[in-house]
Amino acid sequence: MYFYKIAFIASPLEPLTYASVLKIECGTLVSVLLRKKECSGVILLECEEPDFKVTEFSYESKSYYSIKQIALAKFIATYYICSLGDAFSLMVPYSLEYADQLDNTEDIAESKIELSHKQNTALDYLKKHKVSLLFGDTGSGKTEVYMKLFEEQLALSKRSVFLMPEISLTPQMGLRLEEHFGAAVVMWHSKLTPLQKKKAMAKIRSGKAYIIAGPRSALFLPIEDLGLIVVDEEHDDSYKSSSRPRYNARDIAIYMGKIYDVPVVLGSATPSLSSYVKFPHVRLKGGHFSSQKEFVYEKSAESLSPLVMNALEATTKAKEQSIVFLPTRANFKYLICGDCGHTYECAFCSIGMSIHQKTRSMKCHYCNFTQAIPQVCCECGSANLTSSRLGTAEAVKNISEEFPDLRVEQFDRDVITTQAKLKKALKRFNDNETDILVGTQMLSKGHDYHGVTLAVVLGMDNMLNMSDYRSREKALSSLIQVAGRSGRAKNAKVLVQSFNEDFFSMYIENYEGFLEEEKFFREGLYPPFKKLCRVLFSHKNGAKAQETMHKMHEYLLHMPNIEVVGYGKCAIERVANKYRFEILLRSDKSTDLIKAITATKVPLCEIDMDPIEFG
Repeated sequence: MYFYKIAFIASPLEPLTYASVLKIECGTLVSVLLRKKECSGVILLECEEPDFKVTEFSYESKSYYSIKQIALAKFIATYYICSLGDAFSLMVPYSLEYADQLDNTEDIAESKIELSHKQNTALDYLKKHKVSLLFGDTGSGKTEVYMKLFEEQLALSKRSVFLMPEISLTPQMGLRLEEHFGAAVVMWHSKLTPLQKKKAMAKIRSGKAYIIAGPRSALFLPIEDLGLIVVDEEHDDSYKSSSRPRYNARDIAIYMGKIYDVPVVLGSATPSLSSYVKFPHVRLKGGHFSSQKEFVYEKSAESLSPLVMNALEATTKAKEQSIVFLPTRANFKYLICGDCGHTYECAFCSIGMSIHQKTRSMKCHYCNFTQAIPQVCCECGSANLTSSRLGTAEAVKNISEEFPDLRVEQFDRDVITTQAKLKKALKRFNDNETDILVGTQMLSKGHDYHGVTLAVVLGMDNMLNMSDYRSREKALSSLIQVAGRSGRAKNAKVLVQSFNEDFFSMYIENYEGFLEEEKFFREGLYPPFKKLCRVLFSHKNGAKAQETMHKMHEYLLHMPNIEVVGYGKCAIERVANKYRFEILLRSDKSTDLIKAITATKVPLCEIDMDPIEFG
């Protein structure tokens, strides 16, 4: 009889001991009984016979986790303070069915990508470092540099992982990669159909995929002979998971580079301060296009002012295209009574509901609770209900009413729900069938709009005034990214509504200068100079969540080398009918935070190491 420690996939439980008459390799995926239910588990190690009765199992699958995957799971469990089962749930195991079918025999195309002198200089720099940052302006040709790196890995029969935010996984990027590398490319993302996913996985497992492009989940695919990891738009918040385990794919990619002994290249036009400070970087300045941008600032809150409307009309009359950026979806963000001040909040979350006039409803963007738009105030009976914070749907409606002959399209998650819809919307815009595209962050990610000569950017002050130590970085980065979508082929105008012109105009064309100044503000307080950890408590019984928070807070006060920055209710106190409390911790070293939390952790808490959200 053999005895094994087994971790349960997607379970918060610690590993348990089981027995089998079979001699099984570590990492093998097995099926065992837990509380009379069949559960998937992974064999961590063979152990001595315990002094208690153990359950036997006999089933072993043809799937297994590699030694490197086990090492990565252990790191995730330790650093992000979660169970091994949670860490393994991120990963796709290898399959014995494909073990002898690894295909390295396909003819690999000769290198065809020609780089400019600037790009070659950047490429040479990146190849000298294990982890490096390509700090390249929008339109400077970062993608060509990545593709040259992919070509070099192809020549060595090595695989490359190309990470992008999900929002950047555009049809354009797929076509561009396939144009150069053909069948060697696999695009992996959440909008694939089950059949497409099955075909992609078969290609990855058989080794026929040499370039795997995808969001953070692509990191955990069963890839043999890995040679390179590229993380594009490395500053993007979508690399950070918002559910347990709350890992950051950019940081995991860097750790994977160590485990697999492969280079990791980070890239961005607006890199995070953390990456800028921690890693060697090379600048790739200017664009492929010689066009100029004019920045115009209007002191105004979010509104389609006469200046904005006139600019949109003039651009369309010149037979050119415009994009309008807003950080808010729907028609409006809030519904408020003009007489008593009552704000309509979600029944299950302490957050205002967004107004969707197309469906005549108010919707919570946190838990998706929906209700009809009221005609009178439920508190005072007044019909004087007003809306605030302009959204994309309302902007489309207002522009279309003002200019009925213009072709205006909404470009956000409410409308673009599938990959097919994304392809069609982009094709219409690039074929000049759409005059104005109105959207959220989706507008600024990975799309090439060659006909855009006007970019209107609204809502920057809302981003700048968020209660987040990175609010300046996030607002400036968003503005630069949106502005970068215009002026690709012709001179362009960028119209920015903000009361903070001094800040934006100082750094809009000098992001490096901003990063140098930001270093001074954050030193001794925030990352990358300090480590932060957020401990979250949520429960339907608010008193229980609060009591648990106080209990852990008391324990933490006695731990060395950490500082309790604050504790109490979360900024958004209730989400999905659960009351939320938090403790924010700070330390010089992550090891001190891990030691303190591991020693004081209580059952109800969830750990968010290196948090980026404080709502």
